[in-house]
Amino acid sequence: MTGEAVRLLGDFGRRYAVGVRVAILPPIGAIALLRTSAEGFAATALMVAVAVAWTCGQGWWLYRGRSVPIAADVTILLGLCLSVFWTEAVADTNFGWLRLLVTFACVTWQWHTTLVTGAVAALVASVGMIAIFMVAGLPVDWVQAWMLVMAAMSRAAWILVSRAAERADRLAAAAERARRESAVAAAVRAEERELANSLHDTAATTLLMVGTGQVPPGASWLAPQARRDLARLRSDGGRTPSRADLVDLLRADLDAGYLTVELDAPPRLPLPFDVASAIVGAVQEALNNVRRHAGSDEATVRLHGDPTAVRVEIVDKGKGFEVVDASGATRRGLRESVHGRMNRIGGTATITSAKGAGTVVRLAWRADGE
Repeated sequence: MTGEAVRLLGDFGRRYAVGVRVAILPPIGAIALLRTSAEGFAATALMVAVAVAWTCGQGWWLYRGRSVPIAADVTILLGLCLSVFWTEAVADTNFGWLRLLVTFACVTWQWHTTLVTGAVAALVASVGMIAIFMVAGLPVDWVQAWMLVMAAMSRAAWILVSRAAERADRLAAAAERARRESAVAAAVRAEERELANSLHDTAATTLLMVGTGQVPPGASWLAPQARRDLARLRSDGGRTPSRADLVDLLRADLDAGYLTVELDAPPRLPLPFDVASAIVGAVQEALNNVRRHAGSDEATVRLHGDPTAVRVEIVDKGKGFEVVDASGATRRGLRESVHGRMNRIGGTATITSAKGAGTVVRLAWRADGE
C-alpha cells in the first residue's frame, strides 16, 4: 500500500519532469534555428514546432496525473531525429539540439517510470538516435553515450529519494500505530478509572456506611439505595444519549433517604450527556462525603446557569475539615470523583472548608472550556 510520502514524491516526479523538459525548449529551439542554413530553416522550424507541441502536450497530460505511453514519447523523439535527412542537418551538422532533446527525456523518464520501463526507454532512444546519426553520416563520438550514464545516475538518485520516502511512510505508519495504541490504552484506563469511581461512589460507599455502623437497623432507604447502585453499575459502558437534563439526573440521585438535601435549581437544564453525568457524579460524591465525614444529615445543592455555563454549590453545616492544598484533594473521592470528573469535562472544582465551619464544594463548567 502506497504511503503519503511515496504518493507525493510520485506527483513531484511527474511534475518536475514536465517542468524540466518544458524549460529546456526555448534554448534548444534557439540552438536549432540559429545553426541551420537558410535552405533548411523552414524544415528545421517545423521540426522544432513539432517538438514543442509534443513536449507541451504530453507534459500537460502528465502534469494532470494521466498516464502517457513512454513508447509514444520514444517514437516521437526518434521521428524527430529522422528529420536530419530532410532539414539540411547533415550539411550544417545541426543535430546538437536533437541530442539535447533526447538526453533530457532519458534523464526525466527515470522520475516517473518503473526501473525496467525507464531503462528500456533510455536504451532504445539513445541507441536509436546514435544509429540514425551514423546512417546519416553525422559525426558520433563517445559523448553521446553519456546520455545512458546520465540516465543511470538519474535513476540511482531517484531510487535513493524513493527509499527515503518509503522510510518516512514506515515511520509515519509506526507513529500512527503507536498513537492508536496509546489512544486505546488511554481509553481503557479512562474506562477503568470511571468504573472505579462509579464503584467507589455507589456500592462501596453504601457498604462502607453499613460496615461502619452509620446505617441504623431497619433503615428503609438501604434496599432502594442498593438497587440504585446496582442499576448504575450495570448502565455504565452502555449506549448513552447525546444530551440529558441535569436537573432530572440530580433529582434522581438526591432521593436517597440517608441525607436530607434541599435542591435549588431551575426546572430544566439540558447539557451534553457526558457533562451532565460528570457533574451529577461529582455532586453525589460531595454528598457522600457530607454523610460520611461532616457529621450532618442535611445539605443544600444550588444549581445556576444555562446550557453554556453551569455553577453548582454543595453546602453543608457540618464539622468541616482542614484543606491541606488548593484543591482539597486529599482523599481519593475528592481527587478522582470530584476534581477528576470536572477536569475531564474541562470544568473546575473548588473546596472551601474549615474545622467547625462546614464545607462548600463549588463546581463550574463552561461550554468553551474557559
